[in-house]
Amino acid sequence: MVQAVNPRGRSPRSPSGHPHVRRPRSRSRDSGDENEPIQERFFRPHFLQAPGDLTVQEGKLCRMDCKVSGLPTPDLSWQLDGKPVRPDSAHKMLVRENGVHSLIIEPVTSRDAGIYTCIATNRAGQNSFSLELVVAAKEAHKPPVFIEKLQNTGVADGYPVRLECRVSGVPPPQIFWKKENESLTYSTDRVSMHQDSHGYICLLIQGATKEDAGWYTVSAKNEAGIVSCTARLDVYTQWHQQPQSTKPKKVRPSASRYAALSDQGLDIKAAFQPEASPSHLTLNTGLVESEDL
Repeated sequence: MVQAVNPRGRSPRSPSGHPHVRRPRSRSRDSGDENEPIQERFFRPHFLQAPGDLTVQEGKLCRMDCKVSGLPTPDLSWQLDGKPVRPDSAHKMLVRENGVHSLIIEPVTSRDAGIYTCIATNRAGQNSFSLELVVAAKEAHKPPVFIEKLQNTGVADGYPVRLECRVSGVPPPQIFWKKENESLTYSTDRVSMHQDSHGYICLLIQGATKEDAGWYTVSAKNEAGIVSCTARLDVYTQWHQQPQSTKPKKVRPSASRYAALSDQGLDIKAAFQPEASPSHLTLNTGLVESEDL
């Protein structure tokens, strides 16, 4: 029989006659040992949202939005053609609560055109995306000008009428109508406003009434200015002419013609009397034809 002996004593026997062997306990992670190293996990930046190429008109606002993930939270920086973009009054870099980063440029100038690169960096590495910003030249503004102005118009009661004009301007102007001091803001079944891409403007009134009469003003407005013109619409009542009588009119010869015919021997005055008949006409002998007849 074999017994295990150590300074603390003998080990108890097992039912099978073999001694118990104590195995060292494994140290748990929560043992609180300060000497045990804690391994951190890092994730390289990854863009969840990134814009594509942009075209913006000069003088307008440009906004580039992106969203990035990573652990620890990545730091973002912007470059234009390889040079850092510095924040200033026209270039702002914002971060919203939902984690969206924005580069805002206002107003955009021709110097802002180029290749933009956004770089996200943390302890695990970095990631980036690029886009091209094209700045369209600002269109030269031209104030509105009437090519054809409104004309004073009259129409019979119950008939349709148009008030028409043509206007040009860059950019195309907005059109406003007024009757006296009241604005016409929307079309109805009877009164409608029309405008096409060639500058033609029309106010159409179906079945004009006396209430439609008055002064009408059309105004054209854009970023470069405003212009107006005014015209009068008169609505008059129709009147019907009486049918002309079919009774023949009496025609009386002139005094000179009486004299010329009487000299030839004709009793002309008797012929124009109501009771006159062919038997009253007498012919003197020696009648000579005359060019006065």
